[in-house]
Amino acid sequence: MFMRHFRGPPSGCDSCSILVFVQLAALGCLHLQEKELVREPSMYHKEKSIQIKSSASALYNNLSVLRIAPRSLTYFTVVHANVVNMVSASWDGLNFSHRQLQSKEGSIPASSSLIMQASWCVLPSRELLVLTSQKGIQMYESDGSIMVYWHALDTPETPTAQAVFARGITAVRENYICVGVSSGSILIFDVPSKGSNVMLSEVLEEHRDPITDMASECSGNLGYVADLVTADDSGLLCVWKSGEDFQLLNKIPGFDVCCSTVKLWKGTVAAGYGTGQIRIYEAVTGIVHAEVNAHARWIYSLDIAPFSGLLLSGAEDSLVRVWHLTVNPDTSSVEIEHLYSECVTDTQICGAKFCDMDGYAFAVTGYDLSEIIRYTQT
Repeated sequence: MFMRHFRGPPSGCDSCSILVFVQLAALGCLHLQEKELVREPSMYHKEKSIQIKSSASALYNNLSVLRIAPRSLTYFTVVHANVVNMVSASWDGLNFSHRQLQSKEGSIPASSSLIMQASWCVLPSRELLVLTSQKGIQMYESDGSIMVYWHALDTPETPTAQAVFARGITAVRENYICVGVSSGSILIFDVPSKGSNVMLSEVLEEHRDPITDMASECSGNLGYVADLVTADDSGLLCVWKSGEDFQLLNKIPGFDVCCSTVKLWKGTVAAGYGTGQIRIYEAVTGIVHAEVNAHARWIYSLDIAPFSGLLLSGAEDSLVRVWHLTVNPDTSSVEIEHLYSECVTDTQICGAKFCDMDGYAFAVTGYDLSEIIRYTQT
């Protein structure tokens, strides 16, 4: 087995090297090698920020991005309390339009229930904007103009110690949208190619703690067996194969450390934790390819650019980092290399997303910040 174990650079470091420990286990021998990787100091530069109408709440993965290539537009969403800030930005950076969506309860036009997440779900036949809150799940057309579906959460008649909410959103295969809830259940919705006849088709019950995040296979290759990974407050990861009946393939323990954000790429799981660590697993077997002390504080967001294998991480330590994942074709092991760091001064980062499939540009949000900060490759 081949494993690379990284120790992340110190907090606030500008142009530092990273110690890389390479372990080779062959014929019962263990070899340790130390080398330096020096990041590219000017890989990205800051663009003009996009102002939003209300500031970002301190929520995991509090930024979603949808690229509309035919119209040369990019959509952004950021959650504030019971409101979603939605911005449409032209690629030339000259034109912006704003919309705010409020939390709703069925036919009630507005609700005070807090929104936990907003994310676009891209299916082959349509794109939907999904909002999760303390009361239920709202699905909109991609521009936020029409709500096509509402699902109410089961709430106890008398208040309990455990909060009720939905969190964790992803699209899987041709027609499924998956949403997690605070009970640990995962709701599977069958979405038609058009119209509002969305059906709850299955409920998965393997988690016992509130769902934090979930992700589908983003490489576009349908050949990988695992195509969904779900995470919860205890750090448990469940790996699934989708279909008419979703099949549990593997459980990866988290040892009671919260996994706040997760991604799935080429059969590889990238998971971010409250310890500031990033762990890279083989999805089906749970083998650990790498463990990186990436941040000094809680990681709030991960993203992967599927065409390039770039991995983006953002955390409470004000740092956003870019890494590169590569798969060794001979051993199927995964290697991770640090490429770039940016300090967003005095900002608790709560959202970080690439703006395209190659990782040419990315955007960042921070708690109590009324802007979306953008970076583009130099």
